[in-house]
This record gives sequence, C-alpha cells and structure tokens, in this order.
Amino acid sequence: MDPMKLTGARPGPVLAVTFDGREIAALPGQTVAAALWAAGITSWRGTRHAGRPRGVFCGIGVCFDCLVTVNGRPNQRACLVPARPGDTIRTQEGTGHDD
Repeated sequence: MDPMKLTGARPGPVLAVTFDGREIAALPGQTVAAALWAAGITSWRGTRHAGRPRGVFCGIGVCFDCLVTVNGRPNQRACLVPARPGDTIRTQEGTGHDD
C-alpha cells in the first residue's frame, strides 16, 4: 500500500528558491540540500585551498561539507536548513568569508 494514502499526506505547493541565480523548485519541509539534489545539483561548495567540489557527505549536520550561503549568510549547513520561499542560495568558496 502507498504510504501517502495511509497517512493522507499531501505535499504543500511548490516554492521557488534561487541557486547561483537559477530558479529551482523546493517542497515545503525540504532542506536546501534536498532541494538542490532534486534539481540535479550535487556540489555547491569548493574547499578552502584547492577548490575541490563538495556537497552532502553525512547528511546530519556533523561534517560541514554541505556549507552554502543562504540569503547572504555564509556557512549554512544545507542538510539542516529548511528551504523557504524566495531564498537566495549561493555556492560557497572556502569559509564563505573574504579569506
């Protein structure tokens, strides 16, 4: 049996966020990481010195690989931050500050 039918759950209306200037869709309750993954984006941070791509590693907020800048605030863990309508999400380079 379909779990959605058992619970009567229905996702709310899709909301729009932007990632590096590109509009993507998110569902209510999705984290920024889940919305990015659903849009086919798997990497959104470059490491501090080598610029190596990073995305979700642990998925529970422990490793800090998924850091992004959300609405001008750097160092937001994409796996923990809920996507909100109109969020501006940007790729983060290194620490997210002018190093």
